[in-house]
Amino acid sequence: MASVISYGPAVPDEQDLHLCGDVAGKRVLELGGVDNAIAFAERHARALAVADAKQVSDGRERAEQAEMHVEFHSGDLGDLGFATSGSIDLVFSSGALATVDDLSRVLRQAHRVLKPEAPLVFSVPHPVAAMLEEGGVVVRRGYGTDTRTTSDYFMAVMRAGFRVDVMAEPFPVGQGGSLVPAGLVMRAKKLGV
Repeated sequence: MASVISYGPAVPDEQDLHLCGDVAGKRVLELGGVDNAIAFAERHARALAVADAKQVSDGRERAEQAEMHVEFHSGDLGDLGFATSGSIDLVFSSGALATVDDLSRVLRQAHRVLKPEAPLVFSVPHPVAAMLEEGGVVVRRGYGTDTRTTSDYFMAVMRAGFRVDVMAEPFPVGQGGSLVPAGLVMRAKKLGV
């Protein structure tokens, strides 16, 4: 059984959202994580991952145990020099884009490495949830005070040369009665060449 492609804690997974499609034989790059890259490799993708040194070390060990080949790169999410322009079929990120300082740079690099019309699929913790909760503790802060807003993500993606075709705000899985969505999930296709 292949591992689940995760969009984050309590967020519906790829089996529910169906945003990545069939990845068999495709070059798939995970930004800021390694577990999903291994799951893509299990689905016969040519998987790559860029993450911090600790994640890469752990990912190599898990990929070896799973007998999966994943090309790991340690470094900044905006440094994608290891991938040639127009060589990637899917860029995927679960949660990591919420923590990058220069989101525009990361999105421009994702655009550069993707093939024309290829998708960028990502999730971040929902900006409204950040207003109300931190580490399981209820807090109150203004919308966009400490995090990017939904429109910040949308505009950054559009300005980087993508066309958003799916934007979802799923509520937490298995947590009935939640007042706010668990995540913000987008799929955007690369425009241009």
